[in-house]
Amino acid sequence: MRVFFYNWISLLLLMIPGWHSSFAQQIPLNHYGLPVVTSAALYQQQVAADSNQQLVDVPRYIPGIRTDVRYATTHNFTQQVLYPHPRVLLRLPAAKALKAVQQQLSAQGLALKIFDAYRPYAITEKMWTIVPDDRYAADPRKGSGHNRGVAVDLTLIQISSGDTIPMPTGYDDFTEKAHYSYHPTDIAVLANRALLRRIMEQHGFTALETEWWHFYLSDYQKYPLLDLGFDTFR
Repeated sequence: MRVFFYNWISLLLLMIPGWHSSFAQQIPLNHYGLPVVTSAALYQQQVAADSNQQLVDVPRYIPGIRTDVRYATTHNFTQQVLYPHPRVLLRLPAAKALKAVQQQLSAQGLALKIFDAYRPYAITEKMWTIVPDDRYAADPRKGSGHNRGVAVDLTLIQISSGDTIPMPTGYDDFTEKAHYSYHPTDIAVLANRALLRRIMEQHGFTALETEWWHFYLSDYQKYPLLDLGFDTFR
């Protein structure tokens, strides 16, 4: 029955619009039956077939964008260093959309600060052991938009000072105050959160209702799950 289920999942993947059939056929299934790219050679084959599959270095692609990669430090909810490098990587279409967001914000004296982008699948598994709650951590039985390279965690800053503008909570606050259903009493905070969501959605991102900082491309299914180290990417 399990083999039948896994084969059925593979068949469904082939039917997803935009999913390159050869990708689905080549990608090995993990212990949950999910296709996860674990080979740098396979990743390069996918990029050669479709340049949109490429992960790009966001700070190089968007000059001036700020980063604060908490998972490359102990200053995160796990209190562990999860990333060997504070790198920010996204698939090319996500990086292009984010560049347009940054350009639009600059006219208002604002800019983006990124906390996280591409995340290897193995890190998602580790996070789930600490916070097994799919409101705040991705269930490894499904994978994450971060694992696909099309999700990003971010906030807004003032260009002039570099200061983060007020939001309902800090990053990775796993309480209902991080939800969009929460209504802060401070009108400015409410407006800041609404601005971030509005401009991200204008450029093709979808908001996660339980984390005001998390956005992902709505066509995320076009991009396979990845479990490749940061050194894989130039």
